[in-house]
Amino acid sequence: MVSTDHFRQELLAQLGRAATRGRIDILVNSGELCRSTTRDGSGPGSCCDAMQEEFKLGDTLLLDRTNGAGMTIRYLLPRAN
Repeated sequence: MVSTDHFRQELLAQLGRAATRGRIDILVNSGELCRSTTRDGSGPGSCCDAMQEEFKLGDTLLLDRTNGAGMTIRYLLPRAN
C-alpha cells in the first residue's frame, strides 16, 4: 500500500517540473497521479488526501472527490511556501 506521503512526493515533483518549465499553473487529476505512482491503482483515497494537503489559496478545485470520480485541482505556480 502506498502512503499519502508517497503521493505527495510525486505531486511535489510534478509541480516542481512544471514550474521549472516556466508554467504558471498545472492541472492535476487524482486518477492520473495515482496511476503515475502505483501500478495497481491502489490508494485513491490517499492520493486525494495528498492533493488536498497541497491545496493553497489561489488554487482551484475543479472536481471534488465526493462525486466518486476522484478530484482535479488547478495548482498555481510557483508554489508559495
